Amino acid sequence: MAIQAIIGAIVFAAAIAVALLLEHKKRSSAEPVRDVYPIPRQLTRSDFPGTDLPWLVVLFSSRTCDSCEVMRQKVEVLASDQVQVYDAEYSVDRVLHERYAISGVPLVVIADHQGVVNRAFVGPVSATDLWAAVASSRDGNSSAGSELGRID
Repeated sequence: MAIQAIIGAIVFAAAIAVALLLEHKKRSSAEPVRDVYPIPRQLTRSDFPGTDLPWLVVLFSSRTCDSCEVMRQKVEVLASDQVQVYDAEYSVDRVLHERYAISGVPLVVIADHQGVVNRAFVGPVSATDLWAAVASSRDGNSSAGSELGRID
């Protein structure tokens, strides 16, 4: 009877070890959760108004997005004689959302006169961060390659 108890304990321990091994293997082979949204690297400036201005700030938004309204207010104040601001709202500018593969809103992109995206923000961002991003882009302190694709 003692031998049967020992054998039972060994079988039980082996079953637990196999279950733990399978669980570990399952976790390590599963795809990691990714919260990444594609960010356009280049905009065609003729897709947006104000092609004569050196800078373009585009807010890709949607009427169904609560944080988009807040971002719209923050982006609008960036307009100046050097910066064109455009709100590409999904129900109005669906073609732009599709052309630039926008899959998450709000998305703010800052592009130069050639349409090269220098900075991008996915999700809500502070007005201070927006101002700083536009200022550093205009001053040449942000190269397109180093900041592009960064999710702030």
